[in-house]
Amino acid sequence: MWTDVIELRDFYNTRLGHVARRMMRRKIRQFWPDVRGRNMMALGYPTPFLRYYREEAQRVVAFMPAEQGALSWSRSIPNIVVLTEETQLPLANKSVDLALVVHALEFTSHPREMIEEVWRVLTDGGRLILIVPNRASPWARLEKTPFGQGHSYSLSQLNQFLKENTFTPIRAEHALYIPPSQSRFFLSMANAWEKLGHRWFRNLSGVLIIEASKQVYAGTKVEEVTWKEKFQMSKKLVLPMKN
Repeated sequence: MWTDVIELRDFYNTRLGHVARRMMRRKIRQFWPDVRGRNMMALGYPTPFLRYYREEAQRVVAFMPAEQGALSWSRSIPNIVVLTEETQLPLANKSVDLALVVHALEFTSHPREMIEEVWRVLTDGGRLILIVPNRASPWARLEKTPFGQGHSYSLSQLNQFLKENTFTPIRAEHALYIPPSQSRFFLSMANAWEKLGHRWFRNLSGVLIIEASKQVYAGTKVEEVTWKEKFQMSKKLVLPMKN
């Protein structure tokens, strides 16, 4: 079940949310330090992490699932947020170079269909960053943050999921070692918590961040289907409801 977009927005407006955004964005930036000339998409609730990429990438679009709801990016800049189904992205095949998926995999009822759709729109060899709650973390046990809701994962589960869906995991990182508390004392020591946790308690991070590349097998023909054709086919499969 998807967390409502208002709840996600309100969390990232708290002091703890600001710290979480900063720690996660720092890790994402380490993976993708330069996106100039690249086309980028993001899925789930990604806008807290797109600040730099909106200014640098050739194109950026953020997709928010219909069951979650959507909020415009900002009143001061052109909107780049699109409300859609996570399994029906309005993009052509092989149209983006980079895909960021955050606050999505743990909530969707159709994880394979969602990741297959991300695979479809990525260029050959395109890169994916997938962020999910860490099953072993205290964050996953407290429902007062988005990371305590939905389905959490272990790193081995995440790697296996990607491999089963034609992605090759490249590298993984961890973030959010600070306790999930609004305490000013804990928040003031956020950087120290991150350094200490990364060195001694790596497996207890709040989130797992993994980068993977799209697998393309030689000699395998991929059917070219536009998103409009895909949408029309899905409508034909829906049976009329009985009164």
